[in-house]
Amino acid sequence: MMKLLVDTCTFLWIVGGGRELPPRIRDLYLSEDNEVYLSAVSAWEIAVKHATGRMPLPELPQRLVPTERDRRGMTSLPFDEESALHVSRLPVLHRDPFDRMLVSQAIVHGLAILTPDRLIMQYPARTIW
Repeated sequence: MMKLLVDTCTFLWIVGGGRELPPRIRDLYLSEDNEVYLSAVSAWEIAVKHATGRMPLPELPQRLVPTERDRRGMTSLPFDEESALHVSRLPVLHRDPFDRMLVSQAIVHGLAILTPDRLIMQYPARTIW
């Protein structure tokens, strides 16, 4: 069993039908043997980008995110204080604060991140793609 954290772009690709996903990634998040998490950080990122017009969605994020997360059997992962404080220990390889928070959560909670982001892959967190 693996504990997996779905990156924001990966979640959106899953919601959109998953054509961008390698078969291995699809198999991992669909496997009932794995625990799959969507961070509150991803929900925040989607809401912010949608509100600023940078992320068009078929419906409002406050409906889309929980509905699609639940439909896919993912567990919501709150952003906790320990993960917030761990961000300061990361090297500044990635300027995106949302991605840095996801990396911190993965490290603190022992999760592997499902992400194609090469910058995230440079951090000391386990990534799979």
